[in-house]
Amino acid sequence: MLEELIRFTADEADTGHTVRDVLQKRYGVSRRLLIRAKFKGLITRNGEHVFVNEKLQAGDEIAVMVTEDEEETVAPEEMPLAIRYEDDDLMVIAKPAGLVVHPTGNHAGGTLANGVIAYWQKRGEHRRFRAVNRLDKDTSGLLIVAKNQWAHEQFSRMQQERTIQRIYQAIAEGVVEREEGAIDAPIGLAEDSFITRQVRPDGQTAVTHFRVLARGDGMTHLELALDTGRTHQIRVHMSHLGHPLAGDDLYGGSREHIGRQALHAFRLSFVHPRTGLCMEWTEPLPADMSQLAAAFFAK
Repeated sequence: MLEELIRFTADEADTGHTVRDVLQKRYGVSRRLLIRAKFKGLITRNGEHVFVNEKLQAGDEIAVMVTEDEEETVAPEEMPLAIRYEDDDLMVIAKPAGLVVHPTGNHAGGTLANGVIAYWQKRGEHRRFRAVNRLDKDTSGLLIVAKNQWAHEQFSRMQQERTIQRIYQAIAEGVVEREEGAIDAPIGLAEDSFITRQVRPDGQTAVTHFRVLARGDGMTHLELALDTGRTHQIRVHMSHLGHPLAGDDLYGGSREHIGRQALHAFRLSFVHPRTGLCMEWTEPLPADMSQLAAAFFAK
C-alpha cells in the first residue's frame, strides 16, 4: 500500500488549539483526508500517536501518515527528468514536447507519470502521481506535480481561486495587428469529435489574454495568459482569431516550419501552500521554437 507523510510544525499561534482545528483551519487539511488518516493511517505528535482533540504547544511536530486505498497503477519507467524544483510537497518539471503527461489508452507507457514514479521509487518514496496542471503532448514547458494529497488539495483550491499564474509563449501564423487584447469566447467539443474543440455558443466560458512580443514575415510571437483552463484553449482561441499556431495542423496551422504546435509554458508562479512564499520559475524556449523565432523575428 502507498503511504504518504505530511509534516507540520506548530507555532505560537497554534498553542492551545486542538490538532484537528490546526490541521483543518490553519493548514487546510480536508475533513476527508483527516478521516482517512485517523482510520486508515496515523497521526503523531513528536513521534508518538496523538488524538485529534488533544491540544498543541509551539514546536510540536505533527506528522500525518495517509495510507492509500489502492496501489498506484502507473508502472515505473526510468527517463531523464528536467526537475526545476522539488520539496516534500511538490515538484516543478519542464516537460519536453512529445511527452504525454499521464497514461491513456493510446499511450499506456512512456509518459511523464511513468518517469516520475520511477524517480520516486529509486529514492525509496512511494507516492501517487498527481499532476496539478497538464500540458498537451506537443506543448512544452513548466508543470506542477503534487507529492501528496494535501498539496494536491491546496493546488486545486488555488486553481479555483485562479492564484496560480501560468504564462505561455506561442508563435502564431499571420500578423496579429493588436498589441494586446483578450479573447472571450466559449469552448466546447466540435461536432462528431472526441478530441477537437471549437468556439461555440453553448461551450464553457474561456478567456485568453495575449500580448505581442514580436512580428515577422507572416508570423507573430505572443505572450499569453489564461483566466480559464479549457482543453486546447490557446490553440482554439488563436485559430478562432484567424491566427492558428505554427505547426498546429489540428487547428489550421502548417507544419512547414515546425513539427508541433509552437506553444510553450514559459513562466509559472504561485504562493507555496506550506511556506506562504511567492515562487516563480521561467523556462527558456526549446530549440525548435527558438529556431523558428530566429528565422522570422529580427533581433
